[in-house]
Amino acid sequence: MRKAFFVMPLVWMAVSCQQPKSVDIDAEKIYIVDQIKSTLHTIPDTGLNIPRNIQDDGKTWRYVSYQDWTSGFWAGQLWYAYELADKPELKEAANRFTVELKPLAYEPVIDHDLGFQVFNSFGHGYRLTGNESYKEVVLAAADSLATLFNPAVGTILSWPRSVPNMEWPQHNTIIDNMINLELLFWASKNGGADSLYNIAVKHAETTMKNHFRDDHTSYHVVIYNKDTGEMIKQVTHQGYADDTMWARGQAWAIYGYTMVYRETRDPRFLDFAQKVTDVYLERLPEDLVPYWDFNAPDIPDAPRDVSAAAVVVSALLELAQYVPENKQELYRGKAEEMLNSLALRYHAGPHNSALLSQSTGHYPGGTEINTSINYADYYYLEALLRFKKLTSEKRLYGINDDKKSF
Repeated sequence: MRKAFFVMPLVWMAVSCQQPKSVDIDAEKIYIVDQIKSTLHTIPDTGLNIPRNIQDDGKTWRYVSYQDWTSGFWAGQLWYAYELADKPELKEAANRFTVELKPLAYEPVIDHDLGFQVFNSFGHGYRLTGNESYKEVVLAAADSLATLFNPAVGTILSWPRSVPNMEWPQHNTIIDNMINLELLFWASKNGGADSLYNIAVKHAETTMKNHFRDDHTSYHVVIYNKDTGEMIKQVTHQGYADDTMWARGQAWAIYGYTMVYRETRDPRFLDFAQKVTDVYLERLPEDLVPYWDFNAPDIPDAPRDVSAAAVVVSALLELAQYVPENKQELYRGKAEEMLNSLALRYHAGPHNSALLSQSTGHYPGGTEINTSINYADYYYLEALLRFKKLTSEKRLYGINDDKKSF
């Protein structure tokens, strides 16, 4: 089995007086706990009890079942809130919504999102409590996810079903799938098979080869011949057009390749993480929160996507510690500015009990536009915890390092 490793210490740099004041973690903690408690008090006692997004009225949550691809973000958010605030009632709620997801690890796999669902819930539960039953579920979920890997293609199948424009039953892979590789890496280093590590690396390599344009912007979906592995086409599903930079897709690439470098220490992935990051940073609007697609024709009136910003903030705080000093200053500085922008401009309260507003889920599909979504809140909490750790300990940790996060 491969051994866990320590993440290299962050080289600190002076923050110039021109940069905005850092986000107030203590104030954010109070806000987050109050918002989450308000949400917990409104959750119905039914099978549809996982808050996913705020509905069109701007006030009430839409609830989904444990099978929804976003189901793990709510449990993960509760674990992060418990880690931030150390309140027993948050730990109890986190456990409640985590155990609801257990069937996902053992039922037939319906899509690639087991990492989002299980690693973000049971993974954090195990990290924070050491409960071996959590670990067992994570390992089972990794084995289930691996069944979607197609050796002829070199990637994990994202949607094992008919989706418009996906040429079913050919093999489709979406950029979002990069995030689920962390489940496989972790499992391979914590009792799972070595093959899980190899699958994750191969998926990252194949995606790096076929999923990006010459300027390092990402396609949303690549379709392959399921038998030969030949690439059929590169398209979008949630972006504006096939040749545009969908904001959250680029965010998944930034986060995904940063994580893959952490797990492999392969310099190819570090170099690529910087390339996909730099093109994103170069095209951001002034407040550093992207429009839902960087090429949307109605900018500056297009909806924003705060969820993309939250994902990138978290990734940048980690990526900054792996790069040369001049890049550390750039990435760390941009991350602090982004985090501050989210805290000052994009709170959802007091309008509703989510953490952040103005996320966009599926603009072409007409759903979750300019609203609050649970995965934006999840990555915002993750970014705050990473920033807090950097402030106090001056380094982040790989998730395999002695059960500590990041």
